[in-house]
Amino acid sequence: MKHVNQIHAHLVHTGLDQNLYLVGKIVVFCAVSDRGSMDYAVSVFENIENPDEFLWNTMIRGFGRTRRVSEVFDYYKRMQEKGEVADNFTLSFLLKVNGQLGSAMLGKQLHCCTLKLGLETHVFVRNTIIHMYGLLRDIDTACQLFEEIPRPDLVAWNTIIDCHVHCGKHKQALELFSRMLRSNIKPDEATLVVTLAACSALGALEFGRWIHSIIDQATLFDGVSVCNSLIDMYAKCGAVEEAYSEFNGMSKRNIVSWNSMILGLAIHGHVNEALVLFSELLEDKLEIPNDITFLGVLCACSHGGMVGEGRRYFDSMRKEYRIQPTIKHYGCMVDILGRAGLVEEAYELIRGMPMECNAIVWRTLLACCRLHSNVELGEKVRRHLMNLEPDHSSDYVLLANTYASMGQWDDMARVRKSMREKGVQKPKPGNSLVGVCIPS
Repeated sequence: MKHVNQIHAHLVHTGLDQNLYLVGKIVVFCAVSDRGSMDYAVSVFENIENPDEFLWNTMIRGFGRTRRVSEVFDYYKRMQEKGEVADNFTLSFLLKVNGQLGSAMLGKQLHCCTLKLGLETHVFVRNTIIHMYGLLRDIDTACQLFEEIPRPDLVAWNTIIDCHVHCGKHKQALELFSRMLRSNIKPDEATLVVTLAACSALGALEFGRWIHSIIDQATLFDGVSVCNSLIDMYAKCGAVEEAYSEFNGMSKRNIVSWNSMILGLAIHGHVNEALVLFSELLEDKLEIPNDITFLGVLCACSHGGMVGEGRRYFDSMRKEYRIQPTIKHYGCMVDILGRAGLVEEAYELIRGMPMECNAIVWRTLLACCRLHSNVELGEKVRRHLMNLEPDHSSDYVLLANTYASMGQWDDMARVRKSMREKGVQKPKPGNSLVGVCIPS
């Protein structure tokens, strides 16, 4: 920015500050570059007498990138008032911003704008509209728009698969991937990453192995992101050894690689292996651990009942690495302390949290009160849960079982009766899906 300031000063001094090509370069750097300054872009833009369509688009793009949503649409209105007509770039930037904003009404208005301007068939605009509806969780509209494309290209397939994954339609995402292959469209890294995410969510191990075989046969996809997705998929499907094999075979790793492997080991109870891997990361100074790394480490400590280590890592995260714990980190610490019987300390930790505690963390502590038969604290915790989720069946059951563990049968009966009177019922048993068949 220091150099940009100097260049801009030179343009003003030499009378070239109205040259749209030159000032355009300054605005692009300030609005789009990670080292730029959107405020400086505004100051430059506001002194241009007749900005062209490219400059308006750049400002809209910059506001979208910096998440200054209100200014995105303010500048769009000003652009129209100045007589500039929105093009495919303008609409694509606006649609992308609205997807992040999550406004269904505004999304439909922008969709109408594309129709009025005759841009609905523009490939980039159409794909951005589909992506926006996916972010808005309107999967039916996204699918309808996709099906209207005569010959969808790879980007369109990637977009609709990603929409389904975002909306939790993981099985349909895998079906679309198979359909894409039958259409003789070859996947790229983006396709593989999002499809493997669907496998992870479903626990579709065999489908994931099939995708891995496609990757090996192609010998083109050796990127870190694809390998990370394979590690994550294998770990979440319970195939920890295959995940570790993929991790060890990587010639280059980033922090996501380490996080995926540490967390994968931790959630499956391979406590020592997870902590050894974390120590290796620190000793070799290969990557700087982040909040996800410490989440995996604390998860390992929770599974291993390592109270002292958990406290040490939690303190190290805050003091040595200056990482602010999230609700998930506090939840892990509550679980570590609660499992060890230190339920009062866990309660005080929650009370000292810098953010509002959610029902999941309170419920974790209630389960620990049940485990260690602490009725008094269990009643306190239940009152907190009543304010957050008054009709959650497991809270009634946990408190009733806590009374039962202490032989307080009248209190147990009172809780059960309250549950019946309020019509609170246990959820129906879930269905397990082990693997998904490989398509022929």
